[in-house]
Amino acid sequence: MSGLSRSRRQLTATLTALLVAVLALAGCAVLRDPAGTAAGALPGAGTFVDPVYRGDAPDPQAIRVGDTWYLVHTNSGGQNVPLLTSPDLVHWSPAGDALPALPGWADPGRTWAPEILDRAPDRYLLYYTAADHASGRECVGVAVAGTPQGPYRDDSPTPLVCPVPAGGAIDPSPYRDSDGSLWLVWKTDGNSIGADTWLESQRLTDDGRHLVGPVHRLLKQTRAWEGPLVEAPFLWRHDGRLFLFFSANAYDGRSYAEGYAVCATPAGDCQEAPENPILRTDAVASGPGHAAMIEYAGQTWLLYHAWQPGHENAAPGRQLWLAPVTWDGGRPRVHAPTAVPQPSPGGERAAALA
Repeated sequence: MSGLSRSRRQLTATLTALLVAVLALAGCAVLRDPAGTAAGALPGAGTFVDPVYRGDAPDPQAIRVGDTWYLVHTNSGGQNVPLLTSPDLVHWSPAGDALPALPGWADPGRTWAPEILDRAPDRYLLYYTAADHASGRECVGVAVAGTPQGPYRDDSPTPLVCPVPAGGAIDPSPYRDSDGSLWLVWKTDGNSIGADTWLESQRLTDDGRHLVGPVHRLLKQTRAWEGPLVEAPFLWRHDGRLFLFFSANAYDGRSYAEGYAVCATPAGDCQEAPENPILRTDAVASGPGHAAMIEYAGQTWLLYHAWQPGHENAAPGRQLWLAPVTWDGGRPRVHAPTAVPQPSPGGERAAALA
């Protein structure tokens, strides 16, 4: 082989290697950040691919303040209440620990299912679950901050909700009703002691820091799909009707799913929907649940966690998913997880779903 031919072959090989490397780097940049937590590939303007956050983000809830979404979730990565921020519900970035210090009554390591209540303009309340040192049960606390990202602080000497004989309490969710009244719903953790689980509610004081009046029982596990428990409740009003959404069954398996009931008031008279569950395992998302509902650009969306199929209760953990919700005859329809691009929140195609 002549020297010229050899040089041409070497040049061709070098250019080919460089092209492959550039394409590989471009693909990595689109699909994920170095930590593997960025949003899925965006195949075109106005679309996204689930999961929208690939890190471990169980039990999510988000509020919007100004142009930013603030999302909190169950403890992960050594943080009590990890915080994510996003401009659009699709691109999420870690933003530190919203609750860096626990109160004296709480032990570290089991800070679960936090939710933020906006008491604007300069007061935010964080309701969360933590391990009560005195009883060993999970109980509910409330912390306060002047900004949505915190840091939140809980100076209370005891938990806000802690029914020790009933197994403790988890999954607190604040709710502001159409008349301005504040409520808190939670799960009484009966399955931790081999008893029934109940979703319960109680009125909050106007400052959101204390409970008043009686505790109301809303719903317990009664159907086969629910297995031994119901949990992760939240209230949502649509067209005047009050909906109680909840998850059921074992969180670490394929049977975990999302359902709802219709309630007369936040104090009860709740009737479970016959079509439950409305969100369940499919080919691309396993064990979807512990959701939060939001309105954005005139559309309803559901944030929830799910496992990658075949990786239940294993790495990469419960990732963050986003689904449009439509209302058919006054009933919510959650669009099932897919592996194909979906219209982004606020986009023209998404608006067509509303």
